[in-house]
Amino acid sequence: MEEDKKIQEASLEEEKEEIENNKKIKSRKKFLDAKTKNLISVIILLIGLFLGSLYVDLAQMFSGKGVSQKIINGSDVFSLNGRTWVAYENPIVELSVINDENCENCDPSEALVGIKRVIPTVSVKKIAYDSEEGKKMIEKFSLKSVPAFVFSREVAETDFYTQAQSLFTEKDGQYIFNISQVGLPVGKYITLPEIKDDSIKVGSQDAKVKLIVFSDFQCPYSKAFNDIMKKVLSEYSDKIVYSYRNLPLESIHPRAMDAALAARCANDQGKFLDYSNKLFDNQKAWSADQGNQIFKTYANQFGLNAGDFAKCLDEKKYEESIKNDLAEANEFGISGTPGIFINDQFKGGVVDFDSLKKIIDEQLAK
Repeated sequence: MEEDKKIQEASLEEEKEEIENNKKIKSRKKFLDAKTKNLISVIILLIGLFLGSLYVDLAQMFSGKGVSQKIINGSDVFSLNGRTWVAYENPIVELSVINDENCENCDPSEALVGIKRVIPTVSVKKIAYDSEEGKKMIEKFSLKSVPAFVFSREVAETDFYTQAQSLFTEKDGQYIFNISQVGLPVGKYITLPEIKDDSIKVGSQDAKVKLIVFSDFQCPYSKAFNDIMKKVLSEYSDKIVYSYRNLPLESIHPRAMDAALAARCANDQGKFLDYSNKLFDNQKAWSADQGNQIFKTYANQFGLNAGDFAKCLDEKKYEESIKNDLAEANEFGISGTPGIFINDQFKGGVVDFDSLKKIIDEQLAK
């Protein structure tokens, strides 16, 4: 009996051991099956990616309708559909061009060609100046003329910006490009300078034709235009108003600011036109003189109160006013003299009498 019991126990142990081995075999098989499935999934994924890349490469090769990442990563330059694509490190820069498409002088093509040369990643968006978006941008950036060029903040990351920051004015993360500083002409002014109560003016402020002239007493071109203005005032004295704005270009005309101050002081006593003509007519004399006594001598010749004039000039009473004229000229993109507004028309440089007369007559006939 004892022996049968031992045999029975041994049989049970063997059975347990066999069951345990079977469990291990099944568990191992499941593990291998799962590993195999994962491996197959990876292989399928890799094959899919390979075939996808191969398909795009073949599509690009045979139909020209696709470009693979391999091609993009492998070359800085490649061709597609007859165009050449070049890789740049600069970001995409958005450029809003606010313009009047009906303006003959407002074509921005020349400017855009130059901009694309120095910022090849620029993306251009055209905005009509009289659209709602255009009006908002004009008000936001206090734009005076069109075409106007407003860049996105990414322009600050370009090499061109690093080299030419002075050409840009930043506002609210956008950058306005000053075209006048690179010699590009204004196409059309959408805002005009105003003749205010304290402006230097000759004639009625309510006159139909307003001539606003930005000028420099030491500039030879301003002198030539002043001779023409004498004829204009003689012929149209009761039909126009002439307003003089000071734009002394001190970098090339070191005596222009003192002359401008003297003329403003003469205007205080109602003698601007006489005094300004004296300055232009004797430009060489006072330009070569180092002090302000010569300006005081001119004041005596016109019977001005010598004490008041001298005090006004010595204390530079109108320096701030002249700086305001300079700031206004900058806002309107006027960097040379003379700069002439005849109502809404602008002419830069000397305008001969016949041409000026024609414009005035056209304005009076409206």
